[in-house]
Amino acid sequence: MSTTDDSRLHGRRRFLASATTLAAAASVAPALSYARNRNAPDASASDADVVPFFGEHQAGIATPQQSHVYFAAFDVATEKRDELIALLKTWTNAAARLTQGQTAAPLSNDPGKEPLDSGESQGLPASRLTVTFGFGATLFVKDGKERFGLGDHRPAALVDLPRFNGDQLVAERTGGDLCIQVCANDPQVVFHAVRQFARLSYGAAKLRWAQTGFLSAGKSAHETPRNLMGFKDGTMNPSASDSKAMSDFVWAGSETAWMQGGSYLVARPIRIALEHWDRMKLAFQEQVMGRHKDTGAPLGKTGEFDALDLEANDADGNPVLPENSHVRLGAPAVNDGAQILRRSYSYDNGLSFTAERWPPWHQGMEFDAGLMFLCFQHDPRQGFIKIFDKMSKFDMMNQFVTHIGGGVFACPPGVREGGYVGQSLFGVA
Repeated sequence: MSTTDDSRLHGRRRFLASATTLAAAASVAPALSYARNRNAPDASASDADVVPFFGEHQAGIATPQQSHVYFAAFDVATEKRDELIALLKTWTNAAARLTQGQTAAPLSNDPGKEPLDSGESQGLPASRLTVTFGFGATLFVKDGKERFGLGDHRPAALVDLPRFNGDQLVAERTGGDLCIQVCANDPQVVFHAVRQFARLSYGAAKLRWAQTGFLSAGKSAHETPRNLMGFKDGTMNPSASDSKAMSDFVWAGSETAWMQGGSYLVARPIRIALEHWDRMKLAFQEQVMGRHKDTGAPLGKTGEFDALDLEANDADGNPVLPENSHVRLGAPAVNDGAQILRRSYSYDNGLSFTAERWPPWHQGMEFDAGLMFLCFQHDPRQGFIKIFDKMSKFDMMNQFVTHIGGGVFACPPGVREGGYVGQSLFGVA
């Protein structure tokens, strides 16, 4: 056996050992009750800090936005179906514990054993942690080859995005067999959770790409957040409290039985040329957006949630909302009623070194910052793709933003106690 083969085998054994240990730990406690033990922080006991993991739908979709996100895409390293299922069970058990403010697995005080949790979140509250799992198209078929017996069960709605005008997708930040969206009100709680999922997947899956993001920590759960361009982002979202709107636009229906109650996620990191944007006059920025910067109201209106008047003209006969403004092009009225549930976060990756292509031919530093665009929908073909196809061609904002990666993921329905994420798929495949 080669050194490489031996390393892979060792990694797989470590993963299976971790999965077995975690499953055994879960069975010792009362059935998935995840009662706290002496290793779990008492600070997380407040009900206000906890978002239930189990339920009809996965949390992190209709849940009011928390202040931090860590989005991670994984490639599955094993070709064995049972090892993939073991990974999903391991992740489910860990997620159920972490969202309660516990460690990913009961801690051991044995100095001769590898810890089953890195421990940096001990003493911290759950901070409204949610974990949302998704399956990419390559989990079903990759390079023309069926995987894990799932090929016939890829939903028709789990499409590959077309190449849009202006896309500059980086392969290393695109795609993935699996994804995990972790949100919480504490960045250390968010990172700790993703770190545990990564370490629990050794030998079965590996990280492909990731992006962190943030919102204002002082934002009310009912207040529309502002993006790094200074404008409110998500005003036209369907209301999570409107069951009909959620059914029509967000939750997957009966088209694919195993996805009923799930949702389709489109994730797109979008870099913003902040230095360019910051040099624009306020009036021009508002024309680009089609909204007033201070209130978020549509141009010509006073309230953020005032209805768009697409027919209104100014004294010169020009549309009050410019034809190529962002808000007009994204309006349901010009997209056959299409709506998506935006759940985006700003991101800042520090500075990047760039070479200027125009005089004075110098090199400089720019912010590597923008928007981690996340949206959920009933069907990407009738949601994001329908809306963004028009935007990618005509939106004035395109001179300031570049889509640099992303993917589409089928987020299955919620998990019942005693089950695991994706069980609806593997039960029929």
